[in-house]
Amino acid sequence: MPVPFPAPDLELRTPPDEQEVLLLARGVSTAIAPAAGLTPLQVALVAATFEAMTDHAVDPRGLEPLDPAGLATGLAPRSHEFRSRIVQLMVLGELILAPLPLDVSDRVAAYAAELGVDDQMIRVAHRFAEGSLGLAMVDFSRNGYVPDLELRIEALGLTAQEAADEADDAWGAVVADARLAARWEALGDLPDGSLGAAVFRFYRARGFVFPGLPGSAPPLLAQHDWVHVLADYGTTLESELEVFALIARANDDPRAFSLLAMVISLFETGYLASGAGLFEASRGHLSNDGVAVRLADAMRRGALCHDGRTGAGSVDFLAVNWFELASLPMEEARELFHLTPRSDRARAAGTVGPWQAGGISPFQLEAGRAAAGREGREYDSYGAAPR
Repeated sequence: MPVPFPAPDLELRTPPDEQEVLLLARGVSTAIAPAAGLTPLQVALVAATFEAMTDHAVDPRGLEPLDPAGLATGLAPRSHEFRSRIVQLMVLGELILAPLPLDVSDRVAAYAAELGVDDQMIRVAHRFAEGSLGLAMVDFSRNGYVPDLELRIEALGLTAQEAADEADDAWGAVVADARLAARWEALGDLPDGSLGAAVFRFYRARGFVFPGLPGSAPPLLAQHDWVHVLADYGTTLESELEVFALIARANDDPRAFSLLAMVISLFETGYLASGAGLFEASRGHLSNDGVAVRLADAMRRGALCHDGRTGAGSVDFLAVNWFELASLPMEEARELFHLTPRSDRARAAGTVGPWQAGGISPFQLEAGRAAAGREGREYDSYGAAPR
């Protein structure tokens, strides 16, 4: 039986102390461990996440096991939102297993049931464990998070009819919209130091095509490009993991976790062959040195975000009307969302911004040079270079 949630006035709202962190680490580690024990990547991810999110260091290896009832009893004073975040960490820990053992998937589901949490990504993980990758992709498209139709109209600058046409596939590309392309092109007229001018340079340096033109990214995916610039992340696949971790954790809607699950399934295990209307699978990037620490720090930064426009404690970065904010100085835009800097731990682990060495892939650099040549202008990477 699930342990009941406390009444709102009885919820424990303080950050986890060292004792509770140990309890959580025991539960998470027991839930996600394969028969041979936690994998090195699981150890790195669990340790990095707990340290980033709680400021308490924990070594998940060799901890005393804790069954679902024990964890749920220990979290009896915690809210549904808190428990959901713990279940999502479990799902993240199982999604990085390839292959994913069915008993691990069943065990995570048992912990979630005892905690009273129903997360759609639990079912997706179960599909992966069964080897039903086609059905998993269907589940992703049905249950993955996208802003609702009204927000897409406002944020993406589409007409109601254009938004309605893409309602069944929110990641679908709008390949011909001169009005939308003109809005992006006009970002180049904004003052140096503004968010919009930086996004314009971000596209120029990489040869990205502005939304609304043939060959462009889907308008919804282009929303996350603003976050690359705002949050100071490059555009390698390791940086994509960071950006989507931040976006997913900044949003209190539990469905937003599907965004992080998606990129893990694309860029670590390859369970998904494609996603977000543009990305193709490329395995093993979370396993690279330091990337688990970088991803955990991105989650920390997302958790600290709030929306200065509305006073809301969370931010749906995919539903922001960025063109309304494009003229803001960069630091003012960051302050608006309480976007804190990348941590020293993440920097030591190799995180980079879009204008640094390692902040652009060789392919993107060549694409930027080729686009400049076609347009008859001098190429400028604005400092970006492959590592």
